[in-house]
Amino acid sequence: MDLNALLSEEGRIDPPALYARLHRAGDAVAVDGGVQGYAVAVHGFDAVAQVLKDSRFRQLDAAYLDLTTPQWRRHPALWMLRESMFFTDGPVHDRVRQMIGGAFTARRVNAMEDAVAALTDRLLDRLAELAADGPVEFMGEFAYLLPSSVMAQMLGVPQEDLAWFRPRVLAIGAILELDGGTWRNMVRADTAARELSAYFTELVAKRRQDPRDDLISLLAAEDLSDEGLVANLITTFNAGFVTTTHLLGNGLTMLLERPELRAGLTAGNVASYVDEMIRFEPPVQILVRWAPQDADVQGLPVMAGEAVLVMIGAANRDPARFADPDRFDPTRPDAGSLSFGLGPHYCLGAALSRLEGQVAFPALFERFPKLALAEQVSGAPKPLILRGHDTLAVSCHG
Repeated sequence: MDLNALLSEEGRIDPPALYARLHRAGDAVAVDGGVQGYAVAVHGFDAVAQVLKDSRFRQLDAAYLDLTTPQWRRHPALWMLRESMFFTDGPVHDRVRQMIGGAFTARRVNAMEDAVAALTDRLLDRLAELAADGPVEFMGEFAYLLPSSVMAQMLGVPQEDLAWFRPRVLAIGAILELDGGTWRNMVRADTAARELSAYFTELVAKRRQDPRDDLISLLAAEDLSDEGLVANLITTFNAGFVTTTHLLGNGLTMLLERPELRAGLTAGNVASYVDEMIRFEPPVQILVRWAPQDADVQGLPVMAGEAVLVMIGAANRDPARFADPDRFDPTRPDAGSLSFGLGPHYCLGAALSRLEGQVAFPALFERFPKLALAEQVSGAPKPLILRGHDTLAVSCHG
């Protein structure tokens, strides 16, 4: 696979076209295109699942950066990410995940449905007020605010601070792209990491003096270093809403561009709609793993220190797994996807993300039966790692 094709304007606009070509080449291909460090792209559904469960392949952790970017500790953003459970493996990862995972059990998530519904109604009230003056920017006014407000309640982040968070979260997300480590992006991400670290350090200190029924208070009582605690709070908060934000934006676009599917959406079948949205346009299209020792993927060699592109978006459109994979079909009998990952790093917030989508979409169309795109969706290139709309203008009253 030519990595330059994936990173090109055409590749960023229409990655499924590249995915289709990849599937004709098997389950995995060697990577070329002049980019050092990436050995193999794995894109078949079963092959991707196997890599995600294979302990030979690790997150891009501190050991990986020591090999590839020796000066990485000078960057607060990289340091913060590598202190978190999202970029560690083994006992360290498992211990922190167990601490945080208690907040995301199926029982606790199910118990949140009424709260999510109430929050959705309040945000729809706000959309109605804003819509009196014309089109509304859906991503900032709803798709971001719903999941970030839910996460804020869980962690104990004041709701009034959410507007402050969004640009800083976007700055951190930019460096996660395959070609996102530019000087400009790193400067912005480092500034955001410093500010977020200072914010959560102060909030942790307050919770230690005055504990509450929230995740920050719970974790502040655990045996974690202050640096590790803050890093995990930042990344848990960010990860807890970024993918759902894109699920809401991508999913709404799919429905508004397919009136016949929108007409068939009900509260009774919304779960299958949301699952198909997640398969069809996963908010995270690509994961990256590295091999600390020589390994192989589908018979293709991966030398020690090299990385593997794990093509989640392509796996979700594998014709060997899904009939007519490029068709959006919420009634498909072969449902299921790898959008939330697999193995030790399976997304903690998967159930919560699904719940938020299942509550939000019927409520949106019940409140605004004439909801429509206010302008044509931009055909500009999009990110590949965190794929979604920056902005999305909608008309609520037709």
